[in-house]
Amino acid sequence: MSEYDKPPELYDGLRLHQNENTAGCSPRVLGALASLRADQISFYPPYKATVEACARHFGVDPDAIALTNGLDEGILAVALAYLRSGDRDGVPEAIVPQPAFEMFGVTTEVVGGRTVKVMPRPGFDFQLEEVLEAITPRTRLVFLTNPNNPTGVSMSIDAIRTIAQRVPPGAGVFVDEAYVDFGGETFVPHLASCPNVIVGRTFAKAYGLAGLRLGAVIGVPAELNPIRRAIGVYSVNIAAVVAVRAALEDPAYVRDYLRQVEESRRLVYAACDRLGLAYWKSDANFVLIRTGAETARLVEAAAARGVYLRDRSNEPGCAGCVRITTGIVEHTRRGIAVMEEVVCAAR
Repeated sequence: MSEYDKPPELYDGLRLHQNENTAGCSPRVLGALASLRADQISFYPPYKATVEACARHFGVDPDAIALTNGLDEGILAVALAYLRSGDRDGVPEAIVPQPAFEMFGVTTEVVGGRTVKVMPRPGFDFQLEEVLEAITPRTRLVFLTNPNNPTGVSMSIDAIRTIAQRVPPGAGVFVDEAYVDFGGETFVPHLASCPNVIVGRTFAKAYGLAGLRLGAVIGVPAELNPIRRAIGVYSVNIAAVVAVRAALEDPAYVRDYLRQVEESRRLVYAACDRLGLAYWKSDANFVLIRTGAETARLVEAAAARGVYLRDRSNEPGCAGCVRITTGIVEHTRRGIAVMEEVVCAAR
């Protein structure tokens, strides 16, 4: 059985390998955490006000959203709801277009399903026809990521809608929108017309709450209810409950981070053009770069200089590629300087 390849715990340098907000969370979040009372920590957390705040943020009714302990719990709950038992058609299948977040395949296998991988196209444009061809009567779930990780490439809303219309009755489509805050288009406004689609969101990236583990799954109530039953009753802790409300009350902080992400992407594109390196225009807070035979050496040399990059060569279609976080401009400039130093020295 496959396992999630968690990166090494590297905290003594500049972390440009995990797509995190390296500026940290809003100061309002720190204030909210500091104001927690002893009884709030000793009691099970209340969720109503936080669910309502998140529902307003996403533009849905409160009964159309469920909070999760990180989006990972949401992914597992979705897999449990759709794949946990076989039927007369055999082992239930989940289709996963590649490259993709490893947890899609891991959770599919954990609950007893079979992963059907759809290999990428050379330019990473979305492989709609290939996904449609992979659908069979055993298909119970299709995992999509928009924008994609690790490529940053987005798919169209029409492509998602087409897949939702073609899967068998009772099957679902999960759209992981962990990076949609940075670009692309959310499917949330289209859920009413495609009730078998579930959208996953997170407050880890744009809002800087990765360490508090808070995600959400969004869908029409009838489709969301079986998933909700697979989520722990009190799985979201009180720190996350108060932190996300404080984060949502500071939109200026998020707007500034999004502005820096956009500028950082442009800086990375320009650096790649100078160095003659291929890359993909990204709708996320990272850029995938083809560094070829120098990939392993670049990652090792950058780490020796205190800058961590992610070698994605193990992903289908990503041989010889590194992924660099494009967040805080100052941090991006440091990453680019190291990349230029190592690549130019190799030449």
